[in-house]
Amino acid sequence: MINDRYLIHIYDDFFLKYFLIVIIISLTTVTGCENGKENTLSNSTEVNTMPVNEETLKQILDAFNRHDLDAIMQFFSDDCTFDFPKGPEYNGQRFSGKEQVREALAGRFKGIPDVHYGDDRHWVSADSTKGVSEWTLTGTTTTGIKIKVRGCDLWEFKGGKITRKDSYWKIVETRTK
Repeated sequence: MINDRYLIHIYDDFFLKYFLIVIIISLTTVTGCENGKENTLSNSTEVNTMPVNEETLKQILDAFNRHDLDAIMQFFSDDCTFDFPKGPEYNGQRFSGKEQVREALAGRFKGIPDVHYGDDRHWVSADSTKGVSEWTLTGTTTTGIKIKVRGCDLWEFKGGKITRKDSYWKIVETRTK
């Protein structure tokens, strides 16, 4: 007959090894490391094979701040959507497909030539399919109106590519006398 202490030892040993394996896999996934080398846009030729993590969202924001449409669009899937915060519908305005998304972003850069996203924070879900970026948008429109607004992007990813970008801005009310 097997001793209960022996079973407890085997049970504890099994779960300790299982726990360590889960931690190692989690850390590798969270840090975006593969073969001891961090996966970033600069050392990866295929964005779609990159794990999505906070660094990915920072790289996307950096491309936005450079107004680099080519770099931005590398992150998007062919069938992506962008839900713009302003528009004719209750949910703003939706742009579908890379061509429409690129045109919408080009319009943003043209309408606010010095647009900048700063004071940013980012989160990514454990399965890398969803993310959130929080930021402060600043800039001046082509008509001279200065903008400073807090906002966020809700991201959805598939295969390391953005399938949906849903943007929200705080509504700034001007006081009238």
